[in-house]
Amino acid sequence: MEISVTDLSCARGGLPVLSGVSFQLQAGQALVLRGPNGIGKTTLLRTIAGLQPATAGQVQMPEDCVAYAGHADGLKAGLSVEQNLRFWASVYGQREISAAVGAFALTPLLDRLAHDLSAGQKRRLGLARLLVTGRPLWIFDEPTVSLDAENTRLFAEMVDRHLQGGGMALMATHIDMGLSQARVLDLTLFKADLTALAQDSFLDEGV
Repeated sequence: MEISVTDLSCARGGLPVLSGVSFQLQAGQALVLRGPNGIGKTTLLRTIAGLQPATAGQVQMPEDCVAYAGHADGLKAGLSVEQNLRFWASVYGQREISAAVGAFALTPLLDRLAHDLSAGQKRRLGLARLLVTGRPLWIFDEPTVSLDAENTRLFAEMVDRHLQGGGMALMATHIDMGLSQARVLDLTLFKADLTALAQDSFLDEGV
């Protein structure tokens, strides 16, 4: 299985942010996106995940292969931890939740409602739900926000097991988690050139 991104360009609020992004991701590999705040990491991840259209280029991947974990944890506040996991498992046609429970030691929290969880506990549950999706490509946007050092370690172990099983991971993070088979892509190399856009606007105004 392979994910191929070719000459991908994307925009935020109608303004180009990245242009010509290209990479391949194969089974068992992880790619970490780096770059300063505002460079377009979130925009690129959302574009690849199919949550917004690209302005140019192509993303080639099998249908229904992506599980996305963005800034929101994707939890239903009125459901318990166990009910949230079973809900997401049913959405993706899965039934087993034990791996998700074990990944972040969620057993003591299974009966607790999501709205009663701490920020870190919500993040653990939000990340653990990827294990019930059955999807090979995991896309993360700053996944370790609200996680302490121990749970950051558990997250890295979860992703490593996914890679060892032939899965793939694409993430934006400033933290080096020591993931096996991980490459780093510096997005500053693909920052959109706004000079031409400014010149076109200047000409359109007839100045």
